[in-house]
Amino acid sequence: MAIREIVFYPDDPLTRKATPYDRIGPKVAELARDMIETMFAYDGVGLAGPQVGVSKRILVLCEPDGEPRCLVNPEIIEMEGSAVSEEGCLSLPQLYANVPRATRIRVRALNEKGESLDFEARDFLARIIQHEYDHLEGLVFPDRLDVMTREAILHEWKALRKQLTATAKV
Repeated sequence: MAIREIVFYPDDPLTRKATPYDRIGPKVAELARDMIETMFAYDGVGLAGPQVGVSKRILVLCEPDGEPRCLVNPEIIEMEGSAVSEEGCLSLPQLYANVPRATRIRVRALNEKGESLDFEARDFLARIIQHEYDHLEGLVFPDRLDVMTREAILHEWKALRKQLTATAKV
């Protein structure tokens, strides 16, 4: 297992739609383990393939007090309800905004062993999955905000990224 480097917005492949897996083998399980280790190392609750430079449809997540899970080629097939809550992102560190999301979703996916999953997620779990699913679609949480808020957040991100990059080089 290895901690992978997090890709910062808007670097490639964060703004591109990720491609699905044709088959699931040992490399997918290894990537899932690396992603889980990386997610924990950065104190995240979710992480998508594009955030570690892999443009494939894979995400990992872990609710507080829960067990880590991997979803490969996930599909959100039902959504209902709506709630606004604060979100952040490992690819836009130190930025937060109130983001609207569905409160209940139904998901179909495979796990890292290629086994089929079909389940319902509510509230925080639903929010995590929707946030990570957006990464697979080439979206980040500011894309879910109104234009004025999005522009303000992305302006803040430009300055913050310069600061983070300068600090990393020291």
